[in-house]
Amino acid sequence: MKAKPVFYFLGTLLILFIVIPVFRMIFSVTPQEAGSALMEKELMGSVLLTLRASLWATLIALVLGIPLSFILARHHFFGKKVIEGLIDIPVVIPHTAAGIALLMVWGRESVFTKITGISIPGTEAAVSIGMLFVSLPFLINSVKEGFKMIDVRYEKTAVSLGASPWKAFTSVSLPMAKKSIISGSIMMWARGISEFGAVVILAYHPMTAPVLIFERFQNFGLDYAAPATVVLILITLVIFVILRAVGDKQ
Repeated sequence: MKAKPVFYFLGTLLILFIVIPVFRMIFSVTPQEAGSALMEKELMGSVLLTLRASLWATLIALVLGIPLSFILARHHFFGKKVIEGLIDIPVVIPHTAAGIALLMVWGRESVFTKITGISIPGTEAAVSIGMLFVSLPFLINSVKEGFKMIDVRYEKTAVSLGASPWKAFTSVSLPMAKKSIISGSIMMWARGISEFGAVVILAYHPMTAPVLIFERFQNFGLDYAAPATVVLILITLVIFVILRAVGDKQ
């Protein structure tokens, strides 16, 4: 038995498992209903908030995460496996539990608030913090694997030719890991956009799109939630198809 037809068949089953619910949702809403949803200020405000907050989280992760990813990819030290395990914790714990844990650090009764007088819950910053926590592993792990794929001899050659370690990193390692950085950023941004559990505990208001959709479904049922869901699916689909296309050309 040839393997290729079997692989195509199995792959098709998995694709259908993803596509059928999405298409079923999209075609359950008429163009008029989708158009009306697009004109809703509340819905579009929540979508823009979701995209923006996830983008802030991704930018913070890029600044803090790229150096950490490089260290994990290039150096072996005591406790490295523990750190890698800690980075993966947000992936495995329930995200409502993550939200509660974050609330204990950033909540109104937390040490942070008592010292600074700054109240984070219920703000856009709280939304970004929730998104950052749950989606950070996607960026860190992607960038780390990108650095691992670069032959260390390129960096050593740059240093031997007179470049400082920092110059070798910025002029050799960083450009060569660009695809992994872009891919990890897209995955992190997407994961942040879809986050519900951690965000709803830290900031029920202002409402992100997932929280708004949940509230509409809970209070008014499927028919009222469906148009908002379709709008979010279509907007994010268009954005990420474009980002993927641009990333593949890099």
